[in-house]
Amino acid sequence: QVQLVESGGGLVQAGGSLRLSCAASRSIFSIDAWNWHRQAPGKQRELVASMTSRGTTNYADSVKGRFTISRDNAKNTVYLQMNSLKPEDTAVYYCNAPRGSIRWALGLEVWGQGTLVTVSS
Repeated sequence: QVQLVESGGGLVQAGGSLRLSCAASRSIFSIDAWNWHRQAPGKQRELVASMTSRGTTNYADSVKGRFTISRDNAKNTVYLQMNSLKPEDTAVYYCNAPRGSIRWALGLEVWGQGTLVTVSS
């Protein structure tokens, strides 16, 4: 099993930046893909950023050019750098190792507990 713990959320003014961290309880070397999702109040959870095993990244149109997903295998941590934040970015952010990405448990999907980001106007 692996547990994920997000951190780095908080209150920031519009135009500001935050870096979210997703710390894993074990090595992420054998976890190939990662996602960051978010869920705003009253809205469905949405995928905002993803990274494949080859390092290919994809972003939702709403965050493209402002958010960057990255990983540091040595620190067992995945990051989401968020710049030029807007009030509409306010949400709980979740990291996720999707099903099929964990080599020793291909049927497993793991989520963190989420971290709240609030962007004031």
